[in-house]
Amino acid sequence: MQTRWDQTLQEAQQFRRQLHADPELSWQEKNTASRIRAKLSELGIDWQVCADTGTIARLNTASTGQHIALRGDMDALPIIEQTELSWASQNQGCMHACGHDGHAATLVATACWLKQYEDELPGPVSLLFQPAEEGGHGAKKMIEEGALTGVDVIYGWHNWPAIRYGKLACPDAIVMCGNATFSITVNGIGGHASQPEACQDPVLAAAAITLNLQQIVSRRIAPQQPVVISVTSINAPSGPTITPTTAQIEGSIRVPDRATLDQVSALIEQISQDTARSYGVECSALIQPYYNATINHAGPAAQIRAHWVDDWGEDAVDHQIALPIMASEDFSYYLEKIPGAFALIGADDGDNHHHSCHSPHYDFNDQLIARVLRLYARLAGAPTPDID
Repeated sequence: MQTRWDQTLQEAQQFRRQLHADPELSWQEKNTASRIRAKLSELGIDWQVCADTGTIARLNTASTGQHIALRGDMDALPIIEQTELSWASQNQGCMHACGHDGHAATLVATACWLKQYEDELPGPVSLLFQPAEEGGHGAKKMIEEGALTGVDVIYGWHNWPAIRYGKLACPDAIVMCGNATFSITVNGIGGHASQPEACQDPVLAAAAITLNLQQIVSRRIAPQQPVVISVTSINAPSGPTITPTTAQIEGSIRVPDRATLDQVSALIEQISQDTARSYGVECSALIQPYYNATINHAGPAAQIRAHWVDDWGEDAVDHQIALPIMASEDFSYYLEKIPGAFALIGADDGDNHHHSCHSPHYDFNDQLIARVLRLYARLAGAPTPDID
């Protein structure tokens, strides 16, 4: 068993690095899907296309036991990689900067391992290779095309460089916040930079709006609430001697629930409008909701923690990390439909795996494949080798 285990891990690492070198953006994961499907066919595992570039693999389908689903996402980000690794991205401007290459490779390793013990599994297992997690609502599309048909419970995970390697966070309730984006257009009157009195300056107004939005949290919303409002860009194309006519403000919102999003959205619109009026300009605000909060179900979350503690001890569960984290996940769609749980697993081993997700210096920690493969195998009811 140990030899097969070691071989599975070695092949999974090689597969992960192949995916890393050929990253693809949301809904463009054609090469990624082809590699995954070829591997599944090689293993003799039935699979079907779901959500175009997504794939569902199924094992032990004749069983009447509990049907579990395990998910791995696949898409990359529009980031220029700066790691100089031998397996660095070969697609300029596209990078696996969030570890979805590792998530997908771990699920392929799970497919390989479970296939060897398919007859011993207590129930059916669906493996969901999901596209378009990065803002593309891939989970929603997978569900619409039947990914959860017959499934009783679903599990997922995300590597997290802000947590020490091997530590797990999997609460009984909310684990990750919901999110939305906002775009504020400020319209004024442009003119010559030497005559500001003849202009209605949208740049000055945009700067004031940016500062005023930072007072929503702690002044209009209690500081104890998990809310983030981040202005991420101000765009007002012009020249050194030209006051432009228009400025654009964009940013991100993180909230624990839809009611808080409604409250924040109303405040953004009110404050931007009032501020613009005080500067003699006009503005409009557009709020675009994306994902709801990722909220675990208590039973499945306890199941993940129990397996993790059995393998790695009580200290392997992180009770210090502040939850929910403010990042968002479309795994929330699955948890709104059926019971399940989503875990954050620490990647920072002190060896250059501390770079945050979405950083151009980020790389997935391959050591995590073994730990999550063991977790997924145990959730599916398959044997695993003893821990040294």
